[in-house]
Amino acid sequence: MVEETSSRRISYLKGRIERITYTNEENGYTVARVQAEDRSDLVTAAGRLAAPNPGEVLEMKGEWVNHPRYGRQFKIRDYKRVSPATVHGIEKYLGSGLIKGIGPVMAKRIVSLFGDKSLDIIENDSERLSEVGGIGKRRIGMIRGAWEEQKRIREVMVFLHSHDISSAYATKIFKKYGERSVEVVKENPYRLADDIFGVGFLTADKIAQKMGFSRESALRAESGVVYVLNQLSADGHLYYPAGELVEKCCEILEVEKKAIRGALDNLAGENKVVIEEVKGEEAVYLKKYHVCEGGIASRVKEMSRGRGKLWGIDKEKAIEWVQKQSSIKLARKQKDAVMRAADSKVTVITGGPGTGKTTIISSVIRIFEKANMNIMLAAPTGRAAKKMSESTGRKAGTIHRMLKYSIAKGGFQKNEKNKLHCDLLIVDEASMIDAVLMHHLMKAVPLDAAFVLVGDVNQLPSVGAGSVLRDVIESSLVPVIKLDKIFRQAKESMIVVNAHRINSGRMPVVSQERAGLSDFYFIRQDDPEKTVDIIIRLARERIPRRFGFDPVKDIQVLTPMHKGTAGSANLNKRLQEALNPRGRRLQRGGWGFRVNDKVMQVRNNYDKEVYNGDTGRITGVENELGELSVSFDSRIVKYEYSEMDEIVPAYAISIHKSQGSEYPAVIVPILTQHYILLQRNLIYTAVTRGKKLVVLVGTKKALAIGIRNNKTTRRNTFLKERLKNTRAESGMLNLQ
Repeated sequence: MVEETSSRRISYLKGRIERITYTNEENGYTVARVQAEDRSDLVTAAGRLAAPNPGEVLEMKGEWVNHPRYGRQFKIRDYKRVSPATVHGIEKYLGSGLIKGIGPVMAKRIVSLFGDKSLDIIENDSERLSEVGGIGKRRIGMIRGAWEEQKRIREVMVFLHSHDISSAYATKIFKKYGERSVEVVKENPYRLADDIFGVGFLTADKIAQKMGFSRESALRAESGVVYVLNQLSADGHLYYPAGELVEKCCEILEVEKKAIRGALDNLAGENKVVIEEVKGEEAVYLKKYHVCEGGIASRVKEMSRGRGKLWGIDKEKAIEWVQKQSSIKLARKQKDAVMRAADSKVTVITGGPGTGKTTIISSVIRIFEKANMNIMLAAPTGRAAKKMSESTGRKAGTIHRMLKYSIAKGGFQKNEKNKLHCDLLIVDEASMIDAVLMHHLMKAVPLDAAFVLVGDVNQLPSVGAGSVLRDVIESSLVPVIKLDKIFRQAKESMIVVNAHRINSGRMPVVSQERAGLSDFYFIRQDDPEKTVDIIIRLARERIPRRFGFDPVKDIQVLTPMHKGTAGSANLNKRLQEALNPRGRRLQRGGWGFRVNDKVMQVRNNYDKEVYNGDTGRITGVENELGELSVSFDSRIVKYEYSEMDEIVPAYAISIHKSQGSEYPAVIVPILTQHYILLQRNLIYTAVTRGKKLVVLVGTKKALAIGIRNNKTTRRNTFLKERLKNTRAESGMLNLQ
């Protein structure tokens, strides 16, 4: 059916969704293959749909267009759902994973028995499902509960969709607010930005605008200011100059300065932000970052005033003893580091690969063990902790687990009231520690314990806000040992040699791809598509055949960007096709998860005890239950369908996300299309992630651009100055 309008020809299309080709969960834009009622072949329909599922029947209003790349498709302007009318449609609908307890196999059994009455049976006479083989009372209860929940969730979806916003987050909204979901959203849609993972201010603002909230409302201005400050903290800033903040907020919110100033005053009055003079200008902090920065400074200064527990021992004899015990000879700076750690309350040891940090850690541990001291070892990520355990031969854990975080119990259980039980705490990969985590860590360290921070300050700063390690070093408040000598054995590795060359601003010495076996290669290629093809061949064939590495377990692709031909999104798609193309699949948005896929957690989930940056492998895909099982270091963690946006494919990951990890082999695309992000510390971090093999693929021009660019973006922090300031701070503040 076609309807003429003044601007375009409006058409109508009714059909059943056969499969989802693409879904953007942020805005709901979906591309689907649809079996139309009046056609024998599938057609492509594209537009904004609220949580679409295969098997659903849609009555769509829109227009036929010719996409320059994908050809003829139906552009959806409006639509409504109707119940599947055919047996095939009902089976497709039930088998889509929408209803927990029903997968493709069970859907087929139900429809075989009840035919076109299947949906009515589930809705009104679910006890009859016991007539289906394999369905008992427990599963009937699961199906009934899931069906009712979906009905309620669908009400939320319809409500959100009626306000022109994707309802892909409806399940999370429903879990958070329950039966009050619609009421809460109507009352204050901006709450979604704070309460629901994945719903940002911009999405909440669209909902509010659709619901009639004024663009000039104080509620919008306050929420907008918090949004902008959160965006700035994602860039690493603990505070932002007030004048520049007001300008940014005015630009984004399209309101007058007066409204933003009023919002700042209100937020300060509600203790949500702190405004104070910093470095001669007015600065604005989100409350938690002000608490964290002040707390870190107070605690470090308090600890640094004391003496180490071993200050009374003969350090020269201790050095001689540990060298005999370990059958090693420590270099001068290594001896200094060991002595400082034994004599000082807070010590920093920093240096690049091959400079002997592990030897120092092991020596300090031996000396403290000899003195019958209680020792704890930790790192920010699971991989870093595992590496620390392997290098020292002692147990190491993540900082989060060491501090025993529990949502049910109100936060970190190890704190200023319940200290860690240790005489020595050594934390590796300290460059990764952001201000919030450092604040909680410092609260839990006993005042009489020795605290040693070990890290490479030349790597990328923490993903979270702050530049804690750099600020502590530059404050000169505590002893800092800077290691710069590469030891003889490490010099045999071109990875180590080139990492130091890059860090000093020099181009690496590279082997041509056909040269004899090396651990560092550069393959020239300036075409992004061909670069991706080379990366696929390297991961699937050439590196496994030549070096014996497992394509998924041992080889990690690291890229500067998410978007683009050589970005992580496209690389993950291509690598999954090459390395794990078959098997049971559970579709979530635009990605189909398969058993054996490599995945990464992208937010801290304290209930599951998995944290941002943790990587694992999918061990189970349950379509009927809508669940994935993921193994993180042999620990199985289950994800419901609504939680699957917390994990992303990890065949290729950003260089930032690789911090603290070490892989047998890494492949890194370095192209001029990445020039905006190319910096020396980015390339240095990527190269130092490779333990046995590093392969760069790209252009020397792009590599040179990155190595020359040592102008790393400075983060707005005041920690260094607070540490230098000798006056007493306001004491430790509790932040959960």
